[in-house]
Amino acid sequence: MFSGVLEIKQDIMKAFYILILAIILSFSISSCATRTRVVTKPAPSVTVVKVAPKKHRIVTVRGKRYYYWNGRHYRKTRRGYVYVRI
Repeated sequence: MFSGVLEIKQDIMKAFYILILAIILSFSISSCATRTRVVTKPAPSVTVVKVAPKKHRIVTVRGKRYYYWNGRHYRKTRRGYVYVRI
């Protein structure tokens, strides 16, 4: 008599654990689809100098090559020379 009731309680507990596990998994799967907001900064205005003046100097700062004239350091790019703050 008690063994039948015990088996029914075990079946109910198994169903309850499976239900709880399904609920936890459904929340964990749905939480991956959260909204992300990307904030970008506008590109700063960059002045490109096409040709370096004749009196420029090539200097190395922390292992990188820079071009120096008029008290400023410039980096060489495909488009020309760009002012860099060091």
